[in-house]
Amino acid sequence: MPGDMHKNVSVQVDSDFALLLPSGVYEIKKMEPRSKIRTIIVFCLFLAIAGIIGFGYFCQDQVCALSKRAVILQSSDMMAYNELQPVALHQAGNNNNNNNNAGGSTAIASKASALQNIIANAGLSYEDVLNDDFQFDMDGHDVMVFLHIQKTGGTSFGRHLVRDLDLKRPCECQRQRKRCYCFRPHRNENWLFSRYSTGWKCGLHADWTELTSCVDVELDKNEGETAKRRYFYISLLREPISRYMSEYRHVRRGATWKGSRHWCLGRQATAVELPPCYKGKDWLDVDLDQFAGCESNLAANRQTRMLADLALVGCYNKSSMPAHERDRVMLASAKRNLAAMAYFGLTEYQKMSQYIFEETFNLRFAIPFEQHNATISAAAVTNLRPDQRRRIEKLNGLDIELYAFAKNLLFQRFEHLKAKDANFEQRFANLGNIFYKQGITEFNWDSNIEDALSTDH
Repeated sequence: MPGDMHKNVSVQVDSDFALLLPSGVYEIKKMEPRSKIRTIIVFCLFLAIAGIIGFGYFCQDQVCALSKRAVILQSSDMMAYNELQPVALHQAGNNNNNNNNAGGSTAIASKASALQNIIANAGLSYEDVLNDDFQFDMDGHDVMVFLHIQKTGGTSFGRHLVRDLDLKRPCECQRQRKRCYCFRPHRNENWLFSRYSTGWKCGLHADWTELTSCVDVELDKNEGETAKRRYFYISLLREPISRYMSEYRHVRRGATWKGSRHWCLGRQATAVELPPCYKGKDWLDVDLDQFAGCESNLAANRQTRMLADLALVGCYNKSSMPAHERDRVMLASAKRNLAAMAYFGLTEYQKMSQYIFEETFNLRFAIPFEQHNATISAAAVTNLRPDQRRRIEKLNGLDIELYAFAKNLLFQRFEHLKAKDANFEQRFANLGNIFYKQGITEFNWDSNIEDALSTDH
């Protein structure tokens, strides 16, 4: 078009859009209308988009749960979630500039799909289960999905889920195999998706990105039919420095997680994206400085990475966006996903975590969890040199911030449930005292973290 048909307008934007427009100034090319037809087309498009949005808000079917999810996001971590969309679209725009039109369109479509997956695949949230009439439906199609992060006490908690819940039809565990059949009361379908009930169907220690794209497919395959299930994601977190040191000690003993897939957007991470930290079959007897010095060591900020939607940051391709931007998006995504989970617990707050689980799902454990914080890893943290401590804190900066967020949220949930419980004092004082199982009167979660996870594969 002729040059006089364009007008350049510079617009200063606020900080909320600075992620999308890093320079803070956006140049808009304003074109003079050529005909009334263009105005009519734009108006029709506006009506169509408004109709779609309106349908999404007023649709009552849970398949169209835009309105429900919007409420969830507002009450959980809306600010963090708002940071994700402009960054992802900005990155897609960069891809569009660097590639041809077809490639750029694919990138944008991929990012848009990733953003939709946040809403569609995260399962029912904590807000969903707060309703007074909520019941985890064992006889229906409800499924609890345990996102097991290494060295958080997940092995012990996973055993609690299959051995110690007071159920109409208890899980049937085989002594010679690390597997239990956790079936619904009246049919042989799984209500629990975890290491001990279904095995590592989505990969060894599958993360949020892997589970949300895999669980439904695997259960359909396992049960031989397609079902409309309700998913409830649960997880555990641990104080980051203690968790990191526990993982270091685990690896130093010769443990590996080579079976992990690191699957994202339909493919595994490449050796270029995740180069190995050691040669040979394991990293036996590695010293702490070597362990912390490997840039591709996934022990650093593991909890943030495993709870985030990695599609938003280009999966394991760290060249897809600047490091500081990648960290910010990943942390915001992890916070949002954690806040939207039906349940999470903290290793350092066993009794509180047990109470929240029982009240959330209206299920009862047959034994109480005992709190002792004097673990081997805690002692190892105390013995760190000041420079080692600073280095590990820097490596796990995202996890430290995520844990602070999680701790605050856990206490909020606890106070909310406590306020609703007319018999709180009695309930809290007698957690797990339903009946005694096989002569066991209590289970020490902390003291089992080191030993139980030493056999974690």
